[in-house]
Amino acid sequence: MRFVGKFAAALLLIGLFIAAGFWALGYYVSGKLKGPDPVTIASASLQGLREQNRLSAFAARFVAVSTSTQSQFGLSTRKTLIMPGMVNYEVDLAKLQQKDVTWDAGTHTLGVTLPPIEVSQPQIDLTQMREYGDGGILSTFTDADAKLQEANRRAGQQELVRQAHEPVPINLARDATRRAVERSFAMPLTAAGMDVTVKVRFADEPKDNSEIWDTTRSLDQVLKNRK
Repeated sequence: MRFVGKFAAALLLIGLFIAAGFWALGYYVSGKLKGPDPVTIASASLQGLREQNRLSAFAARFVAVSTSTQSQFGLSTRKTLIMPGMVNYEVDLAKLQQKDVTWDAGTHTLGVTLPPIEVSQPQIDLTQMREYGDGGILSTFTDADAKLQEANRRAGQQELVRQAHEPVPINLARDATRRAVERSFAMPLTAAGMDVTVKVRFADEPKDNSEIWDTTRSLDQVLKNRK
């Protein structure tokens, strides 16, 4: 009887080891079947974006028309300058931090808050500049032409900057940048077989109370909780 008791205890112990082995195997297989972690993928995408430093997803061409007049000795002369220029709209991706990316596991939504759009100085197309004027005696015998040209170029630069900061081009630049960043985060997640929604906003945009950023946790918070 004592032998039978020991044999039964040994069988029970072996059974426990086998059960523990199956549980560990099941846990491992379950983890594998769940697929890759969206937070880990998003963190890798974030690092890749930051390494790009600056993103320029939109550029616009503007044309400024300025007219100046010079008067001396009872005479006057006038010149008009047509000045085209190209402006780039950029985002400094190096400023992105993990706290700027949020994850809502309930809705499978990734939120990204970008730094504000930066507008470059206009790049003047010298080959397309056109100047028109009356000429006359004042232009021939004084430096009126040089003064008019300087005044028109200064006014043209200011006009190009004003046009570049108008709401329409700023909104177009935001939309183009938003789409580019959404694709950068969505593509690796989709490739991993995940159905994830990516929403991008800018830090200087008003925040809607119904938006996900009020309830989600940042990648920084998620990763800290895992440690």
